[in-house]
Amino acid sequence: MKIEKNSAVTIQFQILSLQGKLLDEGKNPVSYLHGGYDNIFPKVEEALEGKEAGFNLALDLQAEDAFGERNESLVRTIPKTQFPPGVKVGGVLEGRSDEGHSIHFTVVKIKGPEVHLDGNHPLAGQPLRFKLKVLEVRPATEEELAHGHVHGAHGHHH
Repeated sequence: MKIEKNSAVTIQFQILSLQGKLLDEGKNPVSYLHGGYDNIFPKVEEALEGKEAGFNLALDLQAEDAFGERNESLVRTIPKTQFPPGVKVGGVLEGRSDEGHSIHFTVVKIKGPEVHLDGNHPLAGQPLRFKLKVLEVRPATEEELAHGHVHGAHGHHH
């Protein structure tokens, strides 16, 4: 079956820097709903259109086509007194953007009485090489189409 709108596609992927440094090994396969559901980078989806299981792809993406440019308004410094005891570098906390949207902030540094947070994706602002292999292509179920994502072993679980 060829990849087309409303296909459930399972891929194995790696994300590398343009210099070839491995950034995300992608140990587990991932499934996404093909056809403009925003489940995968649009440039990757475009490159996979019409392909079949077994297809290999290596695609260089600019930052804006991957995890986006860094947004410095998502970098915050908060007094340590506003956090529960045990806050650690690398911890992830849910907060709100300036527009009131839910966002995950990573604790990037604790310096004296301050906690430094970053709401950007760790790979934001970086051009990336996305390497993948298509493992499976199948028609999406009615439920997957209604929910806008793939269910099952490598997709979303409710």
